[in-house]
Amino acid sequence: MLRRFITQPSLAKRCRCLISSQPSVAASFRRCSFSSSQVPVEPPPEAQFSDDYSSQPSARISVDRSGLNNPTEHSHEPSADSELVKHLKSVIKFRGGPISVAEYMEEVLINPKAGFYINRDVFGAEGDFITSPEVSQMFGEMIGVWAMCLWEQMGQPDRVNLVELGPGRGTLMADLLRGASKFEKFTQSINIHMVEVSPALKKIQKMTLKCNNEDDADADENTATTLTGIPVSWHSTLEEVPTGLPTIIIAHEFFDALPVHQFQKASRGWCEKMIDVGEDSKFRVVLSPQPTPATLYLLKRCKWAQTQELTKLEHVEVCPKAIDLTQTIAKRISSDGGGALIIDYGLDSIVSDSLQAIRKHKFVNILDDPGSADLSAYVDFPAIKHSAEEVSEDVCVYGPITQSQFLGNLGINFRVEALLQNCTDEQAESLRTGYWQLVGDGEAPFWEGPDEQTPIGMGSRYLAMAIVNKKQGTPVPFH
Repeated sequence: MLRRFITQPSLAKRCRCLISSQPSVAASFRRCSFSSSQVPVEPPPEAQFSDDYSSQPSARISVDRSGLNNPTEHSHEPSADSELVKHLKSVIKFRGGPISVAEYMEEVLINPKAGFYINRDVFGAEGDFITSPEVSQMFGEMIGVWAMCLWEQMGQPDRVNLVELGPGRGTLMADLLRGASKFEKFTQSINIHMVEVSPALKKIQKMTLKCNNEDDADADENTATTLTGIPVSWHSTLEEVPTGLPTIIIAHEFFDALPVHQFQKASRGWCEKMIDVGEDSKFRVVLSPQPTPATLYLLKRCKWAQTQELTKLEHVEVCPKAIDLTQTIAKRISSDGGGALIIDYGLDSIVSDSLQAIRKHKFVNILDDPGSADLSAYVDFPAIKHSAEEVSEDVCVYGPITQSQFLGNLGINFRVEALLQNCTDEQAESLRTGYWQLVGDGEAPFWEGPDEQTPIGMGSRYLAMAIVNKKQGTPVPFH
């Protein structure tokens, strides 16, 4: 997730650098030159193999990690490494070589014992980053408007699954339900499904949604009801959510946390970047000497890209889990009806080298103290579009459009004006600040407070995309 650092006066400039034009790709896999990455990359021993991946059968795609490193001798000296660091090093040692950036990222974020998201509340000013729902109640209210409009287009079904992927604290869903509370026919039709892997966040979500059986020791920990009687269920994956009902899926800042594979152009072609342990026992980035299984996704992504995109690109990120998840969503929407809304920071083009780590609202090295910082990468929106269209002819993909356009066309301007009519001066300042953060671009021009607290707009950095069943027509506000 692109986390906004409200304590950083130079954030706007740094963010503009992060989302500036991507380096471009060479059209040929053969003619390429080595370039450095943000994290130093140590080249592996030279290997002899063809870099014309498209001409090789998939059965030959394998990982040959021999010679990449000589595992350090086991030491009985006491170690200051965290449990997660020890685990990662043991995996690398057991494998006899490095692991992919994607596997490293997944372990860092959701390792069952020590993952970043698993045992803590990482959101808000006291956490590591701030998301749109934490900025202003208006964000969740506007998402509610979108969901109700889609429900109307679906013919107002009596029962519908409302699914949120990665609900954080549950703030977005709580604001959505509060804003929709006057529309009883809608609220009475929904079954809420929260897809969440963190036990700690699941407890917070139950409190945020004011579930009336959260303290019942005999109750099923994965089911509850809100005070207004709306059923809520928790699941680890989207596949666990029951099928057979029209489904509305909300994925806000979810895709950016899915693990990415990184590729770098070297003299012999595209090589996957891997995480290894150096002689100094510190993590380092190396290049695989052989094509890896993820190369198949690289080929697919390059096939979707336009020639001009690939001309000078030196790095490429691909996210197989995003592709697979999108296809799961598209299949469900195709069979059950409904739609999905994806809002995240990303690009309307192929993504280069975007993986970043954020701890306490500051950028840190992705290899520094794994598990203590959030890892996220730009979302490749064209890849989502192509993935959905590839798997089903019964869905349409709309967007991406900027978050500013999305919220503005849904009426956030009218909502903020209505709220300003009946509030204190302090509340009015909070509303204006939150509004700017949601739809503005760069530093707020009206800010008169401390420089380090200057509100930074995310209106153009975040993009919105919708996947809907063709029968329902164009969803608002993508007309």
